[in-house]
Amino acid sequence: MAEALADGGTKSAAQKGGPGPSPGVFEQLGAVADAVLYEGYLLYPYRRSSTKNRVRWQFGVLFPRDWVEADGPVTPGVSGSADSWYQQTECLLRVRRPDSARVRVRVRYLQMQRKQVEEAGRPVESLHGDDGTVHLTFDEALPRECEIEAPLDELLQGGRTVTVGAAAGEDVEPLPDDAGQVVRSREEIRAETTVTAERLSDGLCRIRVRTTNTAPAPPPRTPRDEALRLALIATHTLLGGDGVEFVSLIDPPADLAAPVRACRNEFTFPVLGGESGDTGPVLLSAPIILPDHPQVAPESPGDLHDAAEIDEILTLRTMLLTDEEKREARGTDPRAAAILDRVDTMPQEVFERLHGAVRSLTPAAPTAPVDRLPGAVRSPAPVTPTASADRPAWWQEGADDGLSPTTDTVLVDGVPLGGGSRVRLRPRGRGADAQDMFLAGRTAEVAAVFHDVDGSVHLAVTLDDDPAAELNNWYGRFHYFRPDELEPLEPAGSPDEPSAPAPAAAPARHTSDSETPAAEAE
Repeated sequence: MAEALADGGTKSAAQKGGPGPSPGVFEQLGAVADAVLYEGYLLYPYRRSSTKNRVRWQFGVLFPRDWVEADGPVTPGVSGSADSWYQQTECLLRVRRPDSARVRVRVRYLQMQRKQVEEAGRPVESLHGDDGTVHLTFDEALPRECEIEAPLDELLQGGRTVTVGAAAGEDVEPLPDDAGQVVRSREEIRAETTVTAERLSDGLCRIRVRTTNTAPAPPPRTPRDEALRLALIATHTLLGGDGVEFVSLIDPPADLAAPVRACRNEFTFPVLGGESGDTGPVLLSAPIILPDHPQVAPESPGDLHDAAEIDEILTLRTMLLTDEEKREARGTDPRAAAILDRVDTMPQEVFERLHGAVRSLTPAAPTAPVDRLPGAVRSPAPVTPTASADRPAWWQEGADDGLSPTTDTVLVDGVPLGGGSRVRLRPRGRGADAQDMFLAGRTAEVAAVFHDVDGSVHLAVTLDDDPAAELNNWYGRFHYFRPDELEPLEPAGSPDEPSAPAPAAAPARHTSDSETPAAEAE
């Protein structure tokens, strides 16, 4: 998610029927936090009968411990790859005002709600009104949150534990003309959050936030759909404070690299919030991987429950639903009905805005001279995205002439890297894709060199230890890195290790900032 949530705008929790963000430090993260809360809540085509909507709630789900561990121990991970019974965030903060420093923590999650349609007091799967309205039995969810605020000194002296659960309840909604009723019921959620702090040095502390499901476990063979009634769903944490400043765990200062590595984040991934360049007033710890300072794209007109997708594509697909499909979607969930209403009434100027935006497309000097193999003869001039007498603009016919991804090379530390060169991956700390950070230190083989329309260069690589490397090479699926993110392992053409044959020729690609090869590969 290179521009995380950039295509999945959200409404505040208050607009969705839940409590709105309180004024202050968390307000700036309201839209992004709501995108995390409702990520995957209900996916296109927004119908109960859709296969993808039969298995729901994949991120940040905290079940009762005994139910989770019935099939064995749980291995901590970053996101929704495994269900858990707890979630732990550890991060660093600098103390700017020791005498008055305070820490604020907000825990947010969804509580599952069973929507049961009844006719004459008898549960049914669906009910059709005389006016054509459809009512379907389906699972909904309500937003819940709990806030903790404590002096830093208290957290250093033992911490604070608070209840973050939610009460059971039932609501009955009569349907028009005595056609029946809709009963919405919720089980009690039992959970607690403990916040502690540890002083690492003068002016530097480690904060730990641990949220645990404390409910008694249902029987071991209880289906997941039933156990979800006792679970915290899409659990995530916001951290802020007064007189403190959070440290980026993705791109920490060099002198804090060791204490950052010592932080143990389990089933969550903390990133700095706020605007890019902010010094760390707030932190979002989410069950999905995000970059520092995630933002919702200003072009996005509303929530589509899939913040990693593209609004234009989902909007066009939703427009193509048949009347019968739209009736089913409206009967499935009120949020699905709201999406349909927004799409059906979308003004033309709003729809046109969804086509996309290039936020930065300025000519940039190449990071290194581009050479041609064989012979490594240096090109007389670097390739630029601007038109000239020799080269047309990138969108004109013939702009690709002279570019050969499989034989072009780029100089890195004096070594020409091209197809067959072996490298070690060194993703930049600042500005690197969050997914690429997990590949730091791995070795790879260069497959091709590509030029972007802004004049920059990307190298396509395959990982040495990827069991599907040969298949990915055949399909043309690569990881993409800039030259300054690669470390040559040896000069190209070294007699000690001959270069591997270049992959089948792939057409030269031009990409823009809104569609980089790295983003496409991931």
